[in-house]
Amino acid sequence: MKLIANILIILIAIEHIYFLVLEMFLWTKPKGIKTFGLKSKEFAEETKVLAANQGLYNGFLAAGLIYSVITSNFNTALFFLICIAIAGIYGAYSTKNKKLFYIQSLPAIFVIILTIRIYF
Repeated sequence: MKLIANILIILIAIEHIYFLVLEMFLWTKPKGIKTFGLKSKEFAEETKVLAANQGLYNGFLAAGLIYSVITSNFNTALFFLICIAIAGIYGAYSTKNKKLFYIQSLPAIFVIILTIRIYF
């Protein structure tokens, strides 16, 4: 079970690395514009610095999860998973986009429950 938890934590980290790439490097490209449903290329250009900052935070979340697996510190994993779950809940609420909850929060919540059942 611990192996399954580690694999799921790494998958969530990979998801956040993908978010980092989308937000930091593809925000103004067709892939980023389509993924985030941006109004226009001009809007994407105007907001790219904000998106890059957001992408950097996603990278920090991924790094924390990877660190938690390398060090076998599941308290750290829980901290970062809870941060991700809260960020997804807030993002879904503030943007009125339920898809954010399903993509970001739900996997984190599932792994939080699994990790608590295994380690505590």
